[in-house]
Amino acid sequence: MTFDEKSKIKSGFLIGKRVYLRALEKEDLICIRKWSNDPEIRRLTGEVTSMSQVDADKFLERAYSDNTRKWFVIVIKENDRVIGEAGLLRMFYAWRTTDISIIIGEKDAWGKGYGTEAILLLIDYAFRRLNFHRVAIGVVGFNEKAIRFWEKIGFKKEGIQRDGYSYNHKYYDFVMMSILEDEFRELHGGIADNDY
Repeated sequence: MTFDEKSKIKSGFLIGKRVYLRALEKEDLICIRKWSNDPEIRRLTGEVTSMSQVDADKFLERAYSDNTRKWFVIVIKENDRVIGEAGLLRMFYAWRTTDISIIIGEKDAWGKGYGTEAILLLIDYAFRRLNFHRVAIGVVGFNEKAIRFWEKIGFKKEGIQRDGYSYNHKYYDFVMMSILEDEFRELHGGIADNDY
């Protein structure tokens, strides 16, 4: 590994075996817009509109200024390739609860375990460093692959928002899921070896 490669990975905030998460930067907006404008990704994630450059700039500003969210891009260590985004949002410290989000936007990176590694790093960070007790996610009901993904991580279904999502003039359920800090530790222990 060259010095340049090492310095790129050092910019990572959460570093795993094959991926690292780093802060969202302006040049990452090209990828974010591409993924947000992909109809298949929007359908699976519950996004309803595409993203203009103005929207992307507002998204970046919110990522920097909103103290109820922390947002990252997911990068493959081997080639420093940005493949997705992940973050914590609606962080409510008084109740020690937060929501989580992840999108692997590069479809050739789907099914290779990158998302699992990234989300484990992020949840570990939420529990160990930010001292949250509960992490939650809402999943589009027909996205069975995503529901299985979250169940594999240890999330449990807690309820259904009936017809909570509309896509292409049809209504679908929204599945609410969560994991608690003791459940995560029992399944995964401590994930990250870095000090954040």
